Amino acid sequence: MRHIQRRIALLALPALVGSILVATGPAGADPTGPSAATSRSQPEDRESVRLVQIRLTGADMLDKVAAAGFDLEHGLRRVPTGIEGEAVVTAEQVTELTAMGVEVLADDAGFAWSDQADGGIGVDAAGARAVEPSNHQATVRIARADWFTTKGQGFLYVEARTTEGQQADPIVGMQVENDSGKGTPFGFARTMSRFVDSGQYMFHRNLFKLDTRPTRIQVTSSTGGVTTGVVSNWLENAPPPLTANPSYKSDFVDGYKHPQQLYSRAKEIARQYPDIAEIVYLPNQTNGYQRKAQAQLGGTGQAAVVATSAAWGHEGGNDITVEFVDRPDANLPLAVEVTGKAVRVLLATDAAGAPASTATQVADALRTRSAGLIDRAHPYRTNEGSGIVAPTAGPVALTDFLDQKRVGAPEGEVPRGPATIPVLRIGKHRDGKKPGVLIQAQDHAREWVPATTSLESAERLVHNYRSDRETKKIVENTDIFFILSNNPDGANYSFYNFASQRKNMTNHCPDASADPAQRNSWGVDLNRNYRVGSGHDGYAGGSTNCVSGTYQGPEELSEPESKNIIWLVEKYSNIKFMMSVHSNGGQLFWQPGAYIADGRITTPRPPLGDEAFYWQSAARILSQVKAHRETVVTPENVGGSSDVLYSSAGNVREDLYYTYGIYAFGWEVGGSVYNPATGNWQGGSFQPEWTGNPELVSGHAETMEYANGIMEMFRVAADWGKDKKDPTSRLIPGDGKYRGPVDVRFETSEPATIYYTTDGSRPTLESPRYAATEFREPGQVFHVTETTTFRWFSVDSAGNIEKNYDPTKTDKRNNYRTATITIAKK
Repeated sequence: MRHIQRRIALLALPALVGSILVATGPAGADPTGPSAATSRSQPEDRESVRLVQIRLTGADMLDKVAAAGFDLEHGLRRVPTGIEGEAVVTAEQVTELTAMGVEVLADDAGFAWSDQADGGIGVDAAGARAVEPSNHQATVRIARADWFTTKGQGFLYVEARTTEGQQADPIVGMQVENDSGKGTPFGFARTMSRFVDSGQYMFHRNLFKLDTRPTRIQVTSSTGGVTTGVVSNWLENAPPPLTANPSYKSDFVDGYKHPQQLYSRAKEIARQYPDIAEIVYLPNQTNGYQRKAQAQLGGTGQAAVVATSAAWGHEGGNDITVEFVDRPDANLPLAVEVTGKAVRVLLATDAAGAPASTATQVADALRTRSAGLIDRAHPYRTNEGSGIVAPTAGPVALTDFLDQKRVGAPEGEVPRGPATIPVLRIGKHRDGKKPGVLIQAQDHAREWVPATTSLESAERLVHNYRSDRETKKIVENTDIFFILSNNPDGANYSFYNFASQRKNMTNHCPDASADPAQRNSWGVDLNRNYRVGSGHDGYAGGSTNCVSGTYQGPEELSEPESKNIIWLVEKYSNIKFMMSVHSNGGQLFWQPGAYIADGRITTPRPPLGDEAFYWQSAARILSQVKAHRETVVTPENVGGSSDVLYSSAGNVREDLYYTYGIYAFGWEVGGSVYNPATGNWQGGSFQPEWTGNPELVSGHAETMEYANGIMEMFRVAADWGKDKKDPTSRLIPGDGKYRGPVDVRFETSEPATIYYTTDGSRPTLESPRYAATEFREPGQVFHVTETTTFRWFSVDSAGNIEKNYDPTKTDKRNNYRTATITIAKK
């Protein structure tokens, strides 16, 4: 039996009900003062925002800041004292962040790993080394010890865990030492940093420079535990298998592309190469690059009124004017006159002939008596609207604020209205029999490099198909789907109006957040809008605040963009791999991606075999990124996203993996690049200068190197599709008689999941799975104290089963693996 369907049940986890922090201020500055005659209602320009470096104490504070409506950059990273990153804020919001306990850093004040050896952590290391406990007893374990080089500099990255790590009083310390090559003594002691997330101890870790590659490390805890481990290479230094061909063509993308350019090129590729490419149109149109027209009249106090047109701005809303008119006579009732698109509110007067209409009364009149021109009118934000409305100096024009082009934006008018997203499908055999790969770019509008990276990958496929053997193998053995921009509305808004736009343009906000000063904060975070591990089920990382950067939407799959992804993978069930391409954190991750904060309960972890396959694939992909200009995505930034970064409730990766069994990666391209001139890691941005420093921050360089990685992902999928070889496995040590208790573990020839029994029963897909000792660690060790027979079989990532065993049927062969550990009786 081959290629079995992987079955991973999502555990039913209780939803948490808690208080939601909602703030009205952070989403935008308030407009002030009445509008001038015939002018447009102009709130403060949100282009005045700036990036500030921040430090948060941990994931709990991150959730609170995001829920309050602050726009946090993707470039967040874990540091020993919490989380560092950047926030898109106004000057006023800096004060609000500080009041919430967020530390605003100087530009050069971020965390950097220490390169200095220290005097240790006050333990008797010599005495502790006398006994090295076996794994089942170990108080200290090494999860990773990785060596890599970049730009001529060597680095050692270590992760280790102590069973006493949760102890906080006093905090358990860890120290790492390394040798200087085979046969040399340990030295260069460094204290490791303790990583705690959502109140739970994760592990200790360290990254530091070394000029000589070590072969072994030693980790010691302050409570006396000690262990040693072998140093492995992180990423390969071999030349890329694709670009090594002298005739290989690359470097097709010459700058950032807005959605119209991306879609146009996708259609042109399908027209030029009909034998290997076609367009698939997604069925759900986006809500559109369009807005209702608005005006805010009377400032921000109790007398302020916000009016919104019934029609879209480009369909007549922008032609509407509203005027509040004073009348000289006494005791006049409130009235409304409508002439064409001009709405005149004749304010009521009191016995003295003074205006007497409140903001609430005027808003009600606009909604009910404007001949259908105004369908939404209300007092400003949470005001009661009890103030007396003052007359305007003249008519105030409503606007959708989409007619003002951002400085430096591409030329050309953006099409208004809903958009149909085309998918560029490339493959010689597009019949559903080859493994499909979905590349989804630009869920987040301001992330421009993912779109150019994806387009560059598509160009390489079609231009090299007939001239490059490796490319030909990809095209003939995979079925590739490119969504070059999954958020065209938001992306256009980023190009033409507000560069820092993250979400789509759908406005789900109630009146309290619907005034035009909030317009750059409306929308849904598409990567929080999916069904598995969502914020609606109590998972952390998604917000219910409609102006938060991580707003999850009113319900799961509320947005057409997320509905389209589900439609695509259900229609094309051969899609087995997916890469959601983001920027600019410099990470590559997978499941688990979300957790319930109370107790840090993650979505189910992938089986050890899937986890190993993810790591193997990541090493291949990232080695090809490194091949371009030695950019290294460090091991600390690879793995389950909730483990290396933070919880992201309702992300697309988890839905595709847990619901459909798709190997779904999330990729934060860009991020830090090592600068040998300064000896530091230099960060990137969402829209780096296209022709910036080619060795450091450059949109062009990031596009080229990460296209290398996407091409390698296609090779991973092609290899997976051709894999018909059964895995092999063994129990170490195997069959035999032992004088006393013995530690045993499983080993496989390739990434594979092992199902086993020890009770004499036949192993099936319902049997226990061989698991990791702990997340980001190797397989568990069984401490066998009495005679035990292990029965097992292994299944690789492609579904091949060892010895062609069929776990679903009972037959006389019973060709599973078996080994008996016999413990001699004393």
